[in-house]
Amino acid sequence: MTKKAMCPGSFDPITCGHIDIITRTARIFDEVIVTVFDNPNKDHFFPCADRIRMARRSLKSIPNVVVEKGEGLLVEYARKRGIGVVIKGLRAVSDFEYEFQMAQMNRAIANHVETLFMMTRPEHSYLSSSIVKELAELGADVSEMVPAEVMEAFRERAAKT
Repeated sequence: MTKKAMCPGSFDPITCGHIDIITRTARIFDEVIVTVFDNPNKDHFFPCADRIRMARRSLKSIPNVVVEKGEGLLVEYARKRGIGVVIKGLRAVSDFEYEFQMAQMNRAIANHVETLFMMTRPEHSYLSSSIVKELAELGADVSEMVPAEVMEAFRERAAKT
């Protein structure tokens, strides 16, 4: 039986912190499905198709990772794909509080899905997509925080404005 895990998120954009969590997950599970969701509570910086493209390019060297567009309820998507484990990265206590609540809600809806938390490495503990976007829009060098594919997308966006 193949051990599958899902790493869900909006990945707007994918950061080095995301990639670290996904890479470490790929060492534990046979297949990792990175699932890019549109979050209705967020104004996305990059369209979903661009976020998927950047994630695929950033993760192409990891053979057991697949990037897909997620739709609907996370636990229903997991059920349809035969995924029983959701991996969530944690940077700080504030992440835990939110993710714990979401894990409990998911458990109440579908008890077949387990949520596992993975602590970020200290060098990525300050990273968030929101901070990276803000810094990039203000012209800061974020090349150490995101993969080359994301830097290129930031440059293209800046050239259009």
